[in-house]
Amino acid sequence: MSWQNRLICWYLRRYFLPATRAPVDVAGVRARTAQRVWSPRPPAGFDLRERYAAGDAPLRGEWLVRRAQAPGEPRSEVRDEARTILYLHGGGYYFCSPQTHRAITFGLAHRAGADVFSLDYRLAPEHPFPAALDDALAAYRQLVASGHRPASIVIAGDSAGGGLALAALVALRDAGDALPAGAVLYSPWTDLASTGASIRTNDGRDPMFCGEVFARVAPLYLGTQSATHPYASPVYADLRGLPPLFILAGSTETLLDDTLRVAGQARAAGVSVECEIGPGLPHVWPIFAPFMPEARRALDQTARFVRRVTGAASVAGSRPGPQSSETSIAS
Repeated sequence: MSWQNRLICWYLRRYFLPATRAPVDVAGVRARTAQRVWSPRPPAGFDLRERYAAGDAPLRGEWLVRRAQAPGEPRSEVRDEARTILYLHGGGYYFCSPQTHRAITFGLAHRAGADVFSLDYRLAPEHPFPAALDDALAAYRQLVASGHRPASIVIAGDSAGGGLALAALVALRDAGDALPAGAVLYSPWTDLASTGASIRTNDGRDPMFCGEVFARVAPLYLGTQSATHPYASPVYADLRGLPPLFILAGSTETLLDDTLRVAGQARAAGVSVECEIGPGLPHVWPIFAPFMPEARRALDQTARFVRRVTGAASVAGSRPGPQSSETSIAS
């Protein structure tokens, strides 16, 4: 375990964990999250293109796009391979944004040689279930309609966004859509009914969350919907026929069983699953890249998965990219 991980866990235990024992303060949490201390720059060879103008729904969010090959420039593997990551950020369905998760999305884009679209889905409680799911499905379908082949797309997400990514796969399968090449789930929140044993057994070990916080947060998203609806809590879904899954979670997380149960059920349903449990690592530790070496390694592993599952779909020069209504911020 690195000293960086120990430092981050100390910080979370001292400053983040106590807040999870208090009543949920939606406005306060959003305000604190918006005051981020540091944000990475787009990696070399990529442009950041934001879509926040009215009328851009359902593709509201951020594109991180590989630059087109300049005339006379040597051909590179990264530019010749067409792959896209649709990223769904975490935050309990009620806070965070594409900007808060740039350490992950920028890191994945660079490592996987992929264009990344980070979706700004509607948040609860103003927009309860199924608003976030509807936005994720609409974004995926718009990517496909604009020329991105399903076999070149990976859906990824963390925490609530990880549960949302898995729910989107189930809903797409049920609707008969062509499925993406795979999915990446970081510490996914898959059981809004909070029935996992680790909610209790890891309470006090998790440096980030107390076990009881999830029962307070879940109703913000669920509204009047049952906590066991398979599109809200995909641990209750039939997982047959899904594409390969890459899942990471920390051994001391209160949400650990949300990962273990999904991984076991998916394998039993015949789904290819890669699942790693990081000893002593905090919730969604890839977000601590590049500071934490374990986070960098997690992004490296994820990129290898993304490249592998989209490998057969790579086609030189086949990158539709975003539409012209975006604003571009060059790195």
